[in-house]
Amino acid sequence: MMIAELIDGRDFRDRLLALGVRLPEDACPETCARMARLKAREVGLPGLAALVHELMDKQEVLLPSVHQAIQAHLLGLDDNGESRAAGKGSA
Repeated sequence: MMIAELIDGRDFRDRLLALGVRLPEDACPETCARMARLKAREVGLPGLAALVHELMDKQEVLLPSVHQAIQAHLLGLDDNGESRAAGKGSA
């Protein structure tokens, strides 16, 4: 039997740190997601959209607190903190 490692708040924080987001050591997933969104909007955050996509594809091993933080603050954003739906369909 294969045992999957859960993606918890620390894993989420570490992945955002790797993208260049400065986060407090004790930051919860909610704080991490909010700070990542703010950085993306201020200066861009290359790799954010790909990370969000990767994590949401692993929902079966994503802890609920991380899932909720991503949904509330990062889902649908591009690397510049803009909604990917914005501007689509207009010609």
